Amino acid sequence: MFTGIITDIGTVTELEKTGDLRARIQTGYDTSSIDIGASIASDGVCLTVVALGEDWYDVDISAETVSKTNVSGWEVGKRVNLERALRVGDELGGHIVSGHVDGVAEVIDMTDDGDSTRITFRAPDALARFIAPKGSVALNGTSLTVNDVQGAIFGINVIPHTKEVTTWGDLTVGDGVNLEIDTLARYVARLNEVSG
Repeated sequence: MFTGIITDIGTVTELEKTGDLRARIQTGYDTSSIDIGASIASDGVCLTVVALGEDWYDVDISAETVSKTNVSGWEVGKRVNLERALRVGDELGGHIVSGHVDGVAEVIDMTDDGDSTRITFRAPDALARFIAPKGSVALNGTSLTVNDVQGAIFGINVIPHTKEVTTWGDLTVGDGVNLEIDTLARYVARLNEVSG
C-alpha cells in the first residue's frame, strides 16, 4: 500500500527485454534500507525489487503490466515518480493507493491557472464512472484531487511544489499517465451493482 505522496524522482537507466521487461531505476533512496522483494511504486506501478546497487534497483515488469500502463513508453533517461511502501505509523498524507494501475489517461489540455497548472485528461470510458468531483485519483503515482468531471474528461490542478518534487513538470499534451481510481469508489460502484 502507498499514499500517493511522492518521495523521490528516479531515472530509468537500463531497459532489458527478456520474457518480461527488466528496468534499472536510479534513485536517491538509501538502497541499504531496501530489501530484495520490497515494493516500490514507480510512476504509480507497484513493482518488486529484484536486485540492488549503491544508487539503483532493478525490477521485473510483466508483459501484462507493460500492456496496461505507460511503462510501454518508458525509455532510458525517463524520470519516474517513486514512493516506497507504506509502513505502520507512517503519515497518510494522500489517500490509500494500491499501485495497481487501472488504465492510462491521456493529457488533452494544460493551462496556467494562477501559479498552478490546470491539467485535463481523458480517462478510458470504462473507468470514467469511478471518477468524481472532489474525489481522489492517483496519476503517475501522485495522489490528486479531481476538480471537475464531464463524462470521461476530468481535470486537476498541480501546484508549483508538486511540479518541483515530482515529474509533473515534465508532462506535455498527448502524454499517457497511469491512472488508479480510488479504492473506495471501486467498492461503492460494486455494491451498487450487486444491490441494484
